[in-house]
Amino acid sequence: MPIPPPRVGLMVTCLNDALFPDTGRAVVSLLRRLGVDVDFPAAQTCCGQPMVNTGYLDEAVPLVRNHLDAFAGYDAVLAPSGSCAGSVRHQHGLVARRSGDPGLVRGVEAAPPVYELSEYLVDVLGVVDVGAYFPHRVTYHPTCHSLRMLGVGDRPTRLLRAVRGLTLLDLPGAAECCGFGGTFAVKNSETSIAMGNDKARHVRSTGAEVLVAGDNSCLMHVGGLLSRQRSGMRVMHLAEVLAQTEPVVAGDDRAGDERSVGSRVEARSAELRAGGVAR
Repeated sequence: MPIPPPRVGLMVTCLNDALFPDTGRAVVSLLRRLGVDVDFPAAQTCCGQPMVNTGYLDEAVPLVRNHLDAFAGYDAVLAPSGSCAGSVRHQHGLVARRSGDPGLVRGVEAAPPVYELSEYLVDVLGVVDVGAYFPHRVTYHPTCHSLRMLGVGDRPTRLLRAVRGLTLLDLPGAAECCGFGGTFAVKNSETSIAMGNDKARHVRSTGAEVLVAGDNSCLMHVGGLLSRQRSGMRVMHLAEVLAQTEPVVAGDDRAGDERSVGSRVEARSAELRAGGVAR
């Protein structure tokens, strides 16, 4: 009997669900193109990060329980957000332990592993060239949670450099926070705007057409400032860039490259089916 492919649950996040649905669609399109069986559990809600970050850990307990229920049975959970992926990986255990419920602690410890998009593509699928095509000048902002909490490193830029037609431009002060910081932007709005303006200035200095990041919260903040400055620059989530493809004409040498991508992912998927998704 053939072994079914690993099942991945898409944790689309509140912000994407409410404001940036194209990002979720792009993730599904990309993963299915790579042969990944991805589902969207309709029972999912907020990961609880806003409550934890503002000190309301007890109020986050029902959200942690719901996350465990919504994603039970999946081999892995994927989030197009370093912020939310980091919250589940690092904050759910804290919430569970504070609750005093041993069952909740065990549930969190046994839950499917959670990956940010670039982590899943590079580390789990073992692919950098996803067959994308995006002929534009791009600069990349490494968001704080993906950079510091998850340690995704150069995975996103490795993926971008493999995109056909894309020119990746270095962003000055890339590791500096954009100033959004979730509730920080509300509580410290003037500081947040000043930090955002610094980031926007650096972005504009690159001469890029598009600013890319792995968190739409940061893109919303910097993108809003770029729009008010009438910069003419677009902002796009990493998933939306990687989901872009160019029609392949029969006989074109690139057709072989596309088959190569598919072959590599198929081989990696076979390994995962045999041994399970790495935690």
